[in-house]
Amino acid sequence: MARRKRRSFSAEFRAEAVRLCQVGDRSIAKIAKDLDLTETVLREWVRADEVNVGREKPPEALTSTERDELVRLRRENKRLQMERDILKKAAAFFAKESE
Repeated sequence: MARRKRRSFSAEFRAEAVRLCQVGDRSIAKIAKDLDLTETVLREWVRADEVNVGREKPPEALTSTERDELVRLRRENKRLQMERDILKKAAAFFAKESE
């Protein structure tokens, strides 16, 4: 089986695909086939939407905004740690120089 080329989809397309799944008149497998998607990716979109709107929230699940904030905070934390390390080295250098 040949691998499918990685595609990207707009937020509107994803939202419409999820909406079709929530209507419930067709199975996720049928909708995925009709939209030329894999069933797995469509199920992931539906699960992510359920977490984002608060319908289902397993303890380890993060909403999109929480995930974005986590990425931002990790980046900021790394920058602050680097700044702290630089200041420690500078303080040690100047303390050594003043002896």
